[in-house]
Amino acid sequence: MYVLRRAKTWEISESEDSEAESKLSLNRDVSNQITTVSKEDGEAESSEKGKTLPSPTKAESSQASVLSAPQPDGSCTPSPARKRRTKEEIETDRQKAKERKEARDRQRAAKANEKEERRREQQRRREAAENLKSLRPENYIRSLTVCVDPALLQQHDSDILLDTLASLEWRFHIENQELTHSITWTRDSPQQGEQGQVTVEEEQVIVVLTLTDFMDIVVSVKKILDSEEEERGMGAVLSPLLELLNRDANKLVSLLVTDCVPDHRSVCLSVAIRFRFRTKGCGECLPEEMLQSKLGLRNVDIQEVLVYLQLYKNISLVFLDGWQDVTDHVCAVTKALSKRPFKLLTERSELPFCVDGSWASGARVEWDGSGLIQVWSRQIQQLNRVSSAVASTVIASYQSPQLLLQAYQNLGSEEERKGMLAGLLVNTGGKERRIGPEISARIYRCFTAQNPQLVLD
Repeated sequence: MYVLRRAKTWEISESEDSEAESKLSLNRDVSNQITTVSKEDGEAESSEKGKTLPSPTKAESSQASVLSAPQPDGSCTPSPARKRRTKEEIETDRQKAKERKEARDRQRAAKANEKEERRREQQRRREAAENLKSLRPENYIRSLTVCVDPALLQQHDSDILLDTLASLEWRFHIENQELTHSITWTRDSPQQGEQGQVTVEEEQVIVVLTLTDFMDIVVSVKKILDSEEEERGMGAVLSPLLELLNRDANKLVSLLVTDCVPDHRSVCLSVAIRFRFRTKGCGECLPEEMLQSKLGLRNVDIQEVLVYLQLYKNISLVFLDGWQDVTDHVCAVTKALSKRPFKLLTERSELPFCVDGSWASGARVEWDGSGLIQVWSRQIQQLNRVSSAVASTVIASYQSPQLLLQAYQNLGSEEERKGMLAGLLVNTGGKERRIGPEISARIYRCFTAQNPQLVLD
């Protein structure tokens, strides 16, 4: 059996303590000498070779800056004190900022307005192009509607008209008209109304009559002419027709006389030949006594009736053979109505005398007005026996038509106005002569006459 025993305490003598202390002091002196020698060697090497010691790394420098304590001698630079602004400077800066903001807002608004103007211009051009496209005859005819009175459908072969309109794919309505046995036209206006598109009625009116109706009109007009009482004692056919013309003078009425029976064809042909009306298929002529026996009128009376209708009431007469000719006439009027808006648009010009080119009898006028004097000269030379020398003499005294008219107005009597230009001298080939009273009077009548049918010579 083993028994553990505590070791006895070591006892150190004084001699051993002194030896240990001497060894420690010796080691301390040696280390100090080595450190001193190494520092001296490093300074010597750096001074001899001119080399610097390697700089510490970024991590070491940052760690050293963090760990280093602030210098007590105040070597670090303090931050400069912030200068306080006055109220005037603050207000000035605020005003400048406001002006810059307003300038940016104006620039932004100008760009927005310019963009909106471009959009509107594009919209106007698009609408103008669409409007021009809709006015073309092949497109405009789709907006026309042929309105046929139901009374016409009771006549024989009247279905030819409806079948033709349906085959051409034209719009037509059968509805009661203001004039019985009439055909009118309506069109859809591009303007938008409260209830949709606005329907406008055309001024053309066609009335299909038989020969019996035409005889009734002749008798009624003859009574009006004999009694000298305007539009009294009219028949059943003429009365509503004249009432329509009195209410709307822009209406253009055409009477289509058809259904000529064989014994009445002489009436159609004789009337058409004598007054140059268009006649289709009226057969052979019978003696003129047939017309007098049928109507009890003389040829002079028939002439008076036709002159009254055509000249006084602007009613045209067309004598046709049957409903096929009536259908052709209605189709021709419909096509003419479809072509009219596009022709009016293309032929319209603000200054018709401003031509793009020049020709033998014309003069070019620029947009700045140069060339108007040549137009004024050509205008005077349009008169017969007025040469270029005479025109140049008149232009030298009166540089424009307005000045010439003012000169006429300043004179008191008619004779003075007619002879105002008679005394002007014209130089032709080295010889001088006067314009004369005849040319002077013709120029005066040309620029002051109110009658468009006046003969100047």
